[in-house]
Amino acid sequence: MTVQVTITPNGRMSLPADIRKRLGLAGGGSLLVEETPDGVILRTVAQSIAHAQALAKKYTAGKPEASVDAFLAGRREDSGE
Repeated sequence: MTVQVTITPNGRMSLPADIRKRLGLAGGGSLLVEETPDGVILRTVAQSIAHAQALAKKYTAGKPEASVDAFLAGRREDSGE
């Protein structure tokens, strides 16, 4: 779905009500803005978390040594703690 929105001179824009409703933002909320070489991506916080989890899973699947605890232990070891 592509929708054109207008940006006011002070930088504000409005998302159409049906999009806000689908995203769970009907009563207000926050979006994260990601600038990419291809354009701008707007994501809800929940969508951003899911995106980050999917990226992490892609790079750590099947690698038990890729846990946060293992990473921190490695950093402590590297720093001589």
